[in-house]
Amino acid sequence: MKTWLDAWPVIRQLRGDDPTGRGAAARSRGTDELTPRTATADRVVQSICPYCAVGCGQRVFVEDGQVTQIEGDPDSPISRGRLCPKGAASKQLVTSPSRVTTVRYRRPYGAEWEDLDLDTAMEMITDRVLDARRKGWQDEVDGKRVNRTMGIASLGGATLDNEENYLMKKLYTAMGAVQVENQARI
Repeated sequence: MKTWLDAWPVIRQLRGDDPTGRGAAARSRGTDELTPRTATADRVVQSICPYCAVGCGQRVFVEDGQVTQIEGDPDSPISRGRLCPKGAASKQLVTSPSRVTTVRYRRPYGAEWEDLDLDTAMEMITDRVLDARRKGWQDEVDGKRVNRTMGIASLGGATLDNEENYLMKKLYTAMGAVQVENQARI
């Protein structure tokens, strides 16, 4: 005869056939009503985690065009289905309501941010890079030809892979920058 005590999982665990508490003793009506977040997905897209240069495989579950879950890809030879805490939380990169999806600009001494169109922002960046290059340009130092600028520097991030780092190095040295570094070396 079942009593009100049998409703408690610990009692069910001790009295029943599940002494480890990993089977029927741990189940409840709430547990039985749960469905996995991946069960309703229309499709699964394979991707790569954006956080570092390791390149862990991810499975992105999509329902009605919206990302519903991101999990490690067990078919990935790199991560074999595992993700670090940052990779496991990468769904927030896409679905967070505070995600910035426009170019934001705050004028010097300004207190408010404003939206800019991408073309305007790119023109502003180009003008500033060329101006910094020109102002910091050095033809010679102590009588030696250097042809460099001290007005531009680059600090690459750990999320860049070898190919991206190679292209960044080529870009910055072509502009005359000599201060090209990467976070991975620091």
